[in-house]
Amino acid sequence: MLTMVATPIGNLEDVGARALRTLREADVLACEDTRRTRILLDHYGIPKPGLVLSYREGNEQRVGERILNCLDRGLNVALCSDGGYPGISDPGYRLARMIAERGGEFQVIPGPSAVPVALLLSGLPTSSYTFKGYPPRKPGPLRRFFDEESDRPHTLVCFESPFRVGKTLAAARDTLGDREAAVCIELTKKFERVHRGGLVALAERFASEPIKGEVTIVVAGNHPKFANRLPK
Repeated sequence: MLTMVATPIGNLEDVGARALRTLREADVLACEDTRRTRILLDHYGIPKPGLVLSYREGNEQRVGERILNCLDRGLNVALCSDGGYPGISDPGYRLARMIAERGGEFQVIPGPSAVPVALLLSGLPTSSYTFKGYPPRKPGPLRRFFDEESDRPHTLVCFESPFRVGKTLAAARDTLGDREAAVCIELTKKFERVHRGGLVALAERFASEPIKGEVTIVVAGNHPKFANRLPK
């Protein structure tokens, strides 16, 4: 059986007993970064399994075939990414698809994710939201990325590189106007911080302010209540 294990996005205490038991009992461990996962194993005194595979972007097909071979041999495989859910803006989807196409079974152990944490911390509506992973880097596709959301009422959640936050906020401002938004940095970690405000003010702030750490951006949907209401 393949088990996709959600692991902490920052704070190592954010992991459940079922996830730890699965990691402890796995015959094979496939992870995005073996060094990052080793930190979690060492923290909880979990011995490294007999076979550890690096399953990352760029080798998903090749290592995926090897994982399928392990499953065919009756081995239990645990799959985890650097943090959060495997397959959610991290390697894992292709393997899940390969197993599904073969008519196989796999399971998912729930756990930490930056998406609901950022959504709640933003103070924006949570009744419906859209998660779109990482925005495109090129200006044209980036504008279209936000333009697709211009008329939708759902709160928008996306990830972003700390080096591109200013450009992404500027594109959102130019496309969506001065909607309420939040920039969530280093969620669940020691230096977690959340900046809330209108897109105009946030884009101006992060145009030059350096950021260290992982970033999640949350933007209000198309509703007059969440546009042009916050002081700049």
